[in-house]
Amino acid sequence: MRRVKLYNPFKTQRIDEKFIREHLALERTKLANERTLLSYIRSSLYLFIGGLAILQIKEYEHVQWLGYLSLFICVIFISIGIYRYIHLNRKLRRLLQPDVEDKS
Repeated sequence: MRRVKLYNPFKTQRIDEKFIREHLALERTKLANERTLLSYIRSSLYLFIGGLAILQIKEYEHVQWLGYLSLFICVIFISIGIYRYIHLNRKLRRLLQPDVEDKS
């Protein structure tokens, strides 16, 4: 597979037609990665708010464990989301590095 350097979106540069598909596919992958991170953050915030709401209910103290569980799962969600985002970014960056050729 041929490696393509992603260009600055604010500079107008020509991209060879045979590499345009690969370039656009990599851009879509980057955007999908960001969108996935945002969905993890959104889910984590929902769990956080739900957990706090359950902890604030005084009439049902026997379900407070559910609030703490929700807060714990919130931390797990945000950790997984950040880990996956960083991991895929590193993979993409390695993919886009220019090939080093031996001069021997």
